[in-house]
This record gives sequence, structure tokens and C-alpha cells, in this order.
Amino acid sequence: MTVPHSIRIGALVLATTAFYGYVGQMVPQKEVQPPQETTLASDMTTADMAKVGRQIMEGKGFCLTCHTIGKTGALRFPDLAGVDVRAMTRVPGLNDVEYFAESMYEPTAYIVPGFPPAMPPINKPPIGLTDQEILCVIAYLQSLGGTPTVTLQTKHRYNSGATPLPRPTPGAAPAGAQPPAAPPKGAGER
Repeated sequence: MTVPHSIRIGALVLATTAFYGYVGQMVPQKEVQPPQETTLASDMTTADMAKVGRQIMEGKGFCLTCHTIGKTGALRFPDLAGVDVRAMTRVPGLNDVEYFAESMYEPTAYIVPGFPPAMPPINKPPIGLTDQEILCVIAYLQSLGGTPTVTLQTKHRYNSGATPLPRPTPGAAPAGAQPPAAPPKGAGER
């Protein structure tokens, strides 16, 4: 007895669907929730800010999607273990707070060698962290190899309400310094 062609195709479709349904149930499922809103009290200690900063990095900031803490080997973006020690000397003229702020507000200003310039500014959509949330993230980053020193009142060149200042150039005169006066005409001629 021969089975009609349409029944064989139908059986193949049912078997394939059942197989992929079974395999799909073996894959672990993860429920994704929208990020929790963070409530920041004006009297938070730096330790509280570091805890909130970690929560922001894991949730709303999506930082740990690409960055790791304490991993080695092939990495998508720089590992953050001990990052505060590196941040203090990474860019001449920037302290750790300024370096972290620049890395988040203007991530293409300095690219760590060996990594792509792919990090988005986190103060703009789609991430959209507030200045206070960014200060909490900086507090957490400082705790990775150092002691947090920022408060919610800490000012840097990106959150002072003004347009970001140009990056300091090593050996350059401080911003606002007057250039040296030109020598008078005929000076030095003999």
C-alpha cells in the first residue's frame, strides 16, 4: 500500500514541528523585566552610591552586557576589575572621576587599545542615565580598585551644566591662560 504524497508531507511537517518544539523547551528561558527606576536620596553615602551604581550597571545601564568584572581571555570590551587604578593614569590630565565621566558621556574620546569604539553615550537614549545615576556608577567603578570619593554633589566637566570643556593637552597652558606676548618689533635683531 502506498501512502499519498500529501499525507507524507503532513507527517514530515508534524514531526519537524514536534522536534523543534521539544528542543525549544530544553533551552533555558529568562524573563526580561523593564529596568527598575532608581530612587536617589540627596544624603546618600559613597558606599550607598556604589551599591546603587552596581544595580544600575546590571540593569538600566546595560554595562555588564559587554563589560566583565574579573574575567580574562577574549573580551568584548575592557574588563573592569581594578579599573580605578588604571583610570587615574589612563589619560594624562584626567583624574579617575573625569576619566570615568568622559568614558560615559563621550565614549569615543579615548578608546582603549585593542577594543572597538562601540560604546554609546549612556546619558542619551536608548540608555539615558541621569547625571546622578552616572555619579553612582562612577562610585561603583571607583570601588573596583580604589575607594569611592564622589558624592551626588560632585561636579565634573560634563555635569556642571556647561558645555563640556576640551580635553586637557599634556604640557598645554591651563584653560583661560593668556598666550605669551609677542616680542617687540626689532627685538633680538642685531
